[in-house]
Amino acid sequence: MDFLEFQGSNCLRQRIILATLTRRKIIIDQIRERNSSSYGVQKYEISLLKLIEKITNGSSILIDKNGTRITYKPGILYGGSVEHWCCLERSIGYYLEVLIPLAPYCKTPIEARLHGITNDSIDPSVDALRHSSIPLLRQFFSVFDEEQLELKIISRGLKPGGGGIVSFKSPIRKVLKPVHLMMPGKVKRIRGIAFATRVSPQIANRMVDTAKGMLLKFIPDIYIYTDHLKGKNSGKSPGFGLSLVAETTEGVFYVGEAMSKPAESGGDVSIPEDVAKLATSNLFNDIYRGGTINTINQGMAAIFMAFTDRDLSKVIFGPLSPYTIQLLRHLQTFTSLTFKLESEPLNNNSENNEEQKDIMMKIGSKKIIAACVGLGFKNLNKTVK
Repeated sequence: MDFLEFQGSNCLRQRIILATLTRRKIIIDQIRERNSSSYGVQKYEISLLKLIEKITNGSSILIDKNGTRITYKPGILYGGSVEHWCCLERSIGYYLEVLIPLAPYCKTPIEARLHGITNDSIDPSVDALRHSSIPLLRQFFSVFDEEQLELKIISRGLKPGGGGIVSFKSPIRKVLKPVHLMMPGKVKRIRGIAFATRVSPQIANRMVDTAKGMLLKFIPDIYIYTDHLKGKNSGKSPGFGLSLVAETTEGVFYVGEAMSKPAESGGDVSIPEDVAKLATSNLFNDIYRGGTINTINQGMAAIFMAFTDRDLSKVIFGPLSPYTIQLLRHLQTFTSLTFKLESEPLNNNSENNEEQKDIMMKIGSKKIIAACVGLGFKNLNKTVK
């Protein structure tokens, strides 16, 4: 089979995920050739490729001497027990966004133990993935033991020192079931966790007070836990942050989070009240974007929908993120599968229908109904019992 060829460093994880699932050999060329500040493949990308080698059997990954060309020949997804030290340039969430879509298709249930940074301002935190991505994965599984699917924070680690440990385990499935998620529902409760590592425990309380002051104006059912970590569970660097999750009456989760600046980043010092306001604003924005899939899980949901049994899956997205748009293009390249995307119609009973339409077009709040017929993809790696 011929190689699929790509150029540039954008969407490296998408290409690796889809190549691994479809067993397509790929070449990625011209990786940051002209960028003098960061030339070629970065350390965190090499760390990701090493993780792929650990969970597969027979994969071949070659990087040329200039570090600007990757040749990947995927092997069999094996899974099993894996321990990996992630690069401290990116958080563990960067690696989990690859592990979670691949986990159901392994030969043996995956049990991964990842070391590194649990929370930063670039990638989704482990808290956000635990409260939104894991429930989404459950939607595509048939009957299974709840204890088989788990994402657990053993210790937190922040930039620049890291020191966090995360445990992730997932069952395997022969085939994923299609989903039909068309009812977002209304927000019924908000939960959150305010964490502080190697700083005063009062900082976590200040974030809780500020966030609740904003949220209680809209809904009464709010509970935010405080997590002040000490000793070996607090990682190697000081910092604090807030992660909020809103759950709807239909079991849809929206997330918003914010982090303090790293200790060695320079500039202004982060204030707990400002971090809480930013996290709350991010939650409001995710709720406003709406849909039955929150923003950080759009790409993951699209992958699961494409690789389900041969039947119709249909969900509502908020405005598509650039990452999701590129993923849909990659899905067409690897599998020839095309999603049907159409705008959700406005409420015809509204007296200000035209005015609503103008406002929504300006601020990009239109919902997208995404539908596709699954490829009928089966996990051929699964051991027959």
